[in-house]
Amino acid sequence: MLDIKIPIDRIGVLIGEEGKTKEKIEKESGAELEIDSETGVVEIDVSDIDDPLIPMKIEDVIKAIGRGFNPKKALKILDKDVYFELLDMRDYVGKSSNAVHRISGRVIGKNGRSRELIEELTKTHVSVYGNTIGIIGGSVEVGIAKRAIEMLLTGSEHSTVYSFLERNRSEIKMARSGFYIER
Repeated sequence: MLDIKIPIDRIGVLIGEEGKTKEKIEKESGAELEIDSETGVVEIDVSDIDDPLIPMKIEDVIKAIGRGFNPKKALKILDKDVYFELLDMRDYVGKSSNAVHRISGRVIGKNGRSRELIEELTKTHVSVYGNTIGIIGGSVEVGIAKRAIEMLLTGSEHSTVYSFLERNRSEIKMARSGFYIER
């Protein structure tokens, strides 16, 4: 049994209209979810699951929905080669809500364009929610997106980050074609 706490305002998204999202997660993963809408605690029963990776993947699906991803994108985490990474902006700028707000604005960019470019150039999904930034994608893609976001969080110019992403496009293409060898 695993327990995860997600923001109360995301419980409705996790449950879905008429419970359909919860049912879909249970059906695709084999787990059973018990959701406390008062506290935001989600209990995950994985006792009937043999694959040791599935409980971690289910936990990541729930965390991703809790951190702002729509369920359709979050459910991709259950796929074999899809991963979830969560960054806490407070690790980069401290606990000041003004600093977190400012730095999240750098990651999102004007009209969401910076986040969109990161997603587009790395073939990942990125969500900025509260104090966190979530990334969903393949291992190579998530690593490159994470590095680009960390560059923004530590003060790099947007142009420097975009150049970094452009330079790494070939790595992403090789990873997607199956010819990538990790260095």
